[in-house]
This record gives sequence, structure tokens and C-alpha cells, in this order.
Amino acid sequence: MTDTAVLRQRAPEQPPEPAPPRRARHVPAGLLRTARPRQWVKNVLVVAAPAAAGELFSAPALGRLALVFVLFTACAAAVYLVNDARDAEADRAHPVKRHRPVAAGQVPVPLAYAVGGVLGVLAPVLAARLCPPAVAALLTAYLAMQLAYCVSLKHVLVVDLAVVTTGFLMRAMIGGLALGIPLSRWFLITTGFGALFMVAAKRYSEAVQMADKEGATRALLTEYTTGYLRFVWQLAAGVAVLGYCLWAMEEGGVPHTSVLPWRQLSMVAFVLAVLRYAVFADRGTAGEPEDVVLRDRPLALIGVVWLAMYGLAVANW
Repeated sequence: MTDTAVLRQRAPEQPPEPAPPRRARHVPAGLLRTARPRQWVKNVLVVAAPAAAGELFSAPALGRLALVFVLFTACAAAVYLVNDARDAEADRAHPVKRHRPVAAGQVPVPLAYAVGGVLGVLAPVLAARLCPPAVAALLTAYLAMQLAYCVSLKHVLVVDLAVVTTGFLMRAMIGGLALGIPLSRWFLITTGFGALFMVAAKRYSEAVQMADKEGATRALLTEYTTGYLRFVWQLAAGVAVLGYCLWAMEEGGVPHTSVLPWRQLSMVAFVLAVLRYAVFADRGTAGEPEDVVLRDRPLALIGVVWLAMYGLAVANW
């Protein structure tokens, strides 16, 4: 009895409660993880249109593009925060997503909503004050579309593919809008269908890898067949290649002063890059586009060669 009494007296004196302060210290890191820093590389697409027009390398242009990159990143982070807060309960039942900071309890759901809301309001407001009106309008449209995707559109067949693809296309457009550069129709076609190719290839890979694992991936994949997703990425790859070739040959009959017709020669590298990426799509191993490109040395080398040819074409060397 005496030992029991002593234990009862000591129990309140040793509560294992240093966890809340530690969790509080980890909240900023959790917010950063929820904002998906690895995905920010996609926002480098904001330089696509200025680079295509040869108007990238000037101090004013680089400053404006850096600002647009930050604003688009803030909008994307806002969407990720709201999405994870909304899906917290479902994510806790997922074998991988349960480790996300919001689902794991590292970031409180109300805080994720609050930070996402602040970023979602602040970015378009700053864009309206510091950039052309079209930039603020596009950021607002991106936020509205992505939030609608989080709420319902991600459960609608085909529309979900279109929304994700449009997000990539908006990234590629916003740099041109920020600098007042007219956007070529071939640029938009190539970028749009190139994005659809990678999005559909990723979904196809998920469907192949998770075919025998019910509940381990997004529910909508059960509505798609692998045959349909294969058709989509093959169609998109074909249109992207056709659009790029038409762009490259658009000035085929115009005399050039460069050493070689780099614009036309870049078609070879572009087609090889698509064919190489399609190898991983066909195997069902085309996950995140940035992972595919960075992990495959031949594909990365082809990309460097294409960039060199494209740069020489723009510089007219």
C-alpha cells in the first residue's frame, strides 16, 4: 500500500508532456513540407515564354520573372495547404499520405487553412500592385480552378486531367504575360499537349503500379482503364511533337544568318526526348516528371542538347 501511494504521488510529478512544445517548434517545418518545396521546380516554367522569345537575359526581365515565380509558388503552396487540410481525415487512412504534416497532426488543420488563405489572398493582391493586370487575373483563375479541383473536380473523369494540364500551361503563360510578350499558338499547343502527355503518363503509371492494391491510390484511377490512359498519353505526345515541328518549320523558307538551322535541328532532340520519356510511360514508371528527367542520364543529356540548340536558334548564332 505504501509503494502504491508513493507511485500515485510521483505519477503527476513526471508527466511525459514535452511533446506539445516540440510539436510547436516543428510547425514551421511542417508548413514548409506541406507547401511541397520539391514541386516548386515546376514553376520554373514561368521563364518558358520569355526564353522562347529571346527576351530572358535582361535585368528588368529577370527581376519581373523572379517576382512572378515567387507569386506563383505562393499560390501553389496555398492550394497544397488547403488540399491537405481538407483531406486530412482521408489521408490518415492512406499508407503514404498519413505521413503528411497535417494528417500526422504536426500542423493543425485550422492553421493550414489560415496560412493557405493568407497566401491565396496575398499573392494576387501583390500581383495586381506590382505586375500587369493579366498576371493577377491568371493567378486568381489558377487559384479558383485548383481549389475547385480540391473540392470536386478531381473526382470528375477527364476534367481532372484537363485541370492539372491547365495548371502547367498557366505556368508557361504567366511569364509572357508579365513581360508583355505575345504567346505563339504553336508554343501554347506544344506546351499544353506536352503537359497532358506527362500528366496522363503519370496517371497511367499509378494505375499500373497500384492495379492490385485497392485503396492505395487516388480513387478516380479505378474509373480509368490503363488502355484509356495509354491512349491519352500517346495522343498527347503525338500532338506535342506535331506542334513543335510546325513551330520549328514555320520559318523553314526564311533565310537565316546562323551557322546551322538550329531551330529545325532542335526537332530531332525534342522528338528523342519524347520517345525516351515514353519508354518510362510504357513501363508504368513515369512518376513525377522532374524525377524522371533528373534520374535518367540519357534523357537529361538529350534535354541539355535540346536547350543548347534552342538557345542557339533564339540567339541566331
